[in-house]
Amino acid sequence: MTFTTRPEILGTFGVATSTHWIASAVGMSILEKGGTAIDAGAAMGFVLHVVEPHLCGPLGDMPALIQVAGEDTPRVVCGQGTAPAGATIAHYKSEGLDMIPGSGLLATVIPGAFDAWMLMLRDHGRLPLRDILEPAIYYARHGHPVLPRVSATIADLADFFRKEWPTSAKTWLSGGSAPAPSSLFCNPVLADTWERIITEAEAAKGGREAQIEAARTAFYRGFVAEAIDNWIGDACVMDAAGWRRKGVLSGQDMADWQASYEAPLSVEYNGWTVWKPGMWSQGPSLLQSLRLLEHTDVASVGANSADFVHLVTEAIKLSFADREAYYGDPNHSDIPTETLLSRDYGAARAGLIGAEASFEQRPGRIAGYEHLANAAISRAAQDVVEGPNVGAGEPTMAHLTEKRGDTVHIDVIDRWGNMISATPSGGWLQSSPVVPGLGMPLNSRAQMFWLADGLPTSLAPGRRPRTTLSPSIAGRDGKASLAFGTPGGDQQDQWQLMLFLRLVHHKMNLQEGIDAPLFNTGHFQSSFYPRAARPGHLMVEPAFSEAVIADLRARGHDLEVAEPWTIGRLTAASRGVDGLLRAAATPRLMQAYAIGR
Repeated sequence: MTFTTRPEILGTFGVATSTHWIASAVGMSILEKGGTAIDAGAAMGFVLHVVEPHLCGPLGDMPALIQVAGEDTPRVVCGQGTAPAGATIAHYKSEGLDMIPGSGLLATVIPGAFDAWMLMLRDHGRLPLRDILEPAIYYARHGHPVLPRVSATIADLADFFRKEWPTSAKTWLSGGSAPAPSSLFCNPVLADTWERIITEAEAAKGGREAQIEAARTAFYRGFVAEAIDNWIGDACVMDAAGWRRKGVLSGQDMADWQASYEAPLSVEYNGWTVWKPGMWSQGPSLLQSLRLLEHTDVASVGANSADFVHLVTEAIKLSFADREAYYGDPNHSDIPTETLLSRDYGAARAGLIGAEASFEQRPGRIAGYEHLANAAISRAAQDVVEGPNVGAGEPTMAHLTEKRGDTVHIDVIDRWGNMISATPSGGWLQSSPVVPGLGMPLNSRAQMFWLADGLPTSLAPGRRPRTTLSPSIAGRDGKASLAFGTPGGDQQDQWQLMLFLRLVHHKMNLQEGIDAPLFNTGHFQSSFYPRAARPGHLMVEPAFSEAVIADLRARGHDLEVAEPWTIGRLTAASRGVDGLLRAAATPRLMQAYAIGR
């Protein structure tokens, strides 16, 4: 029997798992009230804005995959907002920029998370909006225990907040200094915002759906949008590039945007189907990695062996090289999606995996798209760094500076078979100042764009940034049965790939697969400011044996051994054909929990 830190949760009524125990408990309470997995996921998402404000916020972004009971396949919910009308390359260059900063007002796109939650609740929820928002209001109004990392993040930025972002100082330093770890922390202004949303929603004529539509109006065309528009009109804010700049997001941008549904992308692998968001996410990189690995002997090597780590790492390097060259918003760019996800292309790319670690950036050469491959190679060569990639973007867990943001993750399955995998992010307390009167900061997802013409990721009004956010659903014989995901920016589809392979090939249960030693590479160009790459880099947990670590070094990997239990924040939930529910959550950082019965 494989060692685990905690049991895999089993039940038949419902399971809820997330990156914070309070959110998981709230999700389970919503299921107990008769809510669907969508109701529970939304309530969890709003609570995570409160208890993990350094990792997500209401003005952030949120892609989700949902499986509706009785439907054949999952669908994507796109809560990734687009670039504002004023977000042009010419304007940003006129501000003296050749790269979009990792924080500040020019890093902001239209906030997408709120509308995505409302869209799902309207169509697939059962409970009133008040039931969904009241847990978040409670913890914002009456307080919650501050996570040590939240305390450290605020303390690290305290002087900066006082000098440059006074609205953030008022919110996060309300007692004059950073809240102590595990002390009670309140955000009453945020609670007031949600109370007003409920008040305006309940004043609408009609039933539950009408109230949700009224909430969407209040947020995107009412007082929330007005507060953002009025503040950005005057604010001039210090950003990660070291200059004070005005923003371009407007209330009209928010009024013109809505969340949407779309079909997922998928591949078949070893009797399983894996579904991911589209080419505007990094999700297809996991699908590409599976296409590569099905042409290797990854199925026959040990789950914690050097062969497993090497094969998976080299596959990731190749799929992420394609991510940098070809991914972007397919509504605005011609992307060779069919080729990238084809078995023939995967087989050809698998032939590039050698016995030693690669130090090259090697996107595929697709006819008619060679200029994109050349541009990606050129960009990566200009941004190589020695040592950890530290900036103002999204981190790889505890190894990096407290100034960087990250993400949260939610998986829920209810008794009827509804399922959600959601990855809310953005709107971090360190990404932008708190908007006066709202108690929440804006996002910084625009840093995914490049200030160069002709790329799928070129900045342009109305275009979605190529986000790292990447929830997953998978299932046998084309039927969804597994929801999983993790925070971690560029590492999300690396850690998810490892978990999935261990479930499929090594028959681990969810908790065993999550607890198994993890690794990741920073070989490719980072998605976050300052967009650095570390060719040949490989970080591993010390739970791998000394022999495995020595073997990987001998293969040429630029090896970095992390502190114990500091890589990955995976959660997962599944539903068997017999209706048995399972759930698990990582012990890393001692926050995530799975609950069920």
